[in-house]
Amino acid sequence: MPPEAARPSLYRLTQPLLRRLLDDAAALRLGVETTAEGCTLVDAGIDSAGGVAAGLRIAEICLGGLGSVQLSANGPFSRWPWSLSVHAAHPVLACLGSQLAGWQLTVGSGKDTYYALGSGPGRALARKEALYDELGYRDAADGACLVLEVEKRPPPALIEKVSKDCGLPPRQLTLILTPTKSLAGTVQIVARVLEVALHKLHELRFPLDRVVDGMGTAPLPPPAGSFVAAMGRTNDAIIYGGSVQLFVAGPDGDAEKLAKDLPSAGSRDYGRPFAEIFNSYKGDFYAMDRLLFSPARVTVTALDSGRTFHGGTLDEALIDKSFGDAAA
Repeated sequence: MPPEAARPSLYRLTQPLLRRLLDDAAALRLGVETTAEGCTLVDAGIDSAGGVAAGLRIAEICLGGLGSVQLSANGPFSRWPWSLSVHAAHPVLACLGSQLAGWQLTVGSGKDTYYALGSGPGRALARKEALYDELGYRDAADGACLVLEVEKRPPPALIEKVSKDCGLPPRQLTLILTPTKSLAGTVQIVARVLEVALHKLHELRFPLDRVVDGMGTAPLPPPAGSFVAAMGRTNDAIIYGGSVQLFVAGPDGDAEKLAKDLPSAGSRDYGRPFAEIFNSYKGDFYAMDRLLFSPARVTVTALDSGRTFHGGTLDEALIDKSFGDAAA
């Protein structure tokens, strides 16, 4: 990976985006409050309506200010034409160093356990994941922002934990709360289509320093009434409807193999809606085949030669089934 000095500060890039989000909270139908500890909470779907526009903004914050997320109406699925397109400068840092929901946060016990996965630029301050040693990245900041996919406000103990791990007082923390079944939550999860590809690439042990650029797109599903159904639709949007283009350095053979191995069709669990797979494992997320979490279709260009390789395919029937189309 490039030396730390050659890479930007996720905190500095994200701060203008966060300020605009807070300034525009009323227009975006977001709730903003300050906890007794001084932490700023942004409600993007618990008690406040939020929406697609809020989700687009939050997704770009999740990318650490290194990516753009756009809504378009030219998707490949006849019944679901609206899609999200994602591009990231410094894709490894944007997606794995910031957007990845890699910080496991747990406080309490028993029925009082509060669990959340943290994503966003604040992860690079806490550096609780071994991934940061591999990336060789460390950020310095006087503030931290995390996005939590939760349906309830965090308790004081979680705010205290994040504060301690980031080395900042609670008044310098912002936590953005995006329930999976909300509109904003749906958008920011589907906007992870490129991140999911890079995470799978990392699982396959492809050298991260050879990833030069990338972009992705996935259909925008309707929100669902339950957490499991919403989780299913957002994952299916990527697994059966996501397309990613990667530009990599190195031999053609490596690029060709990546295009073959990266698509979700290579997983033993491929072929059923995600919610159905999840229920078949009795809700044990970690018992599922990790290779399922990847885009449906992948294009890999080997920059050294200019040759391009393709793998995987989109599955419109499964998208229709997952998204609940009555006509399917």
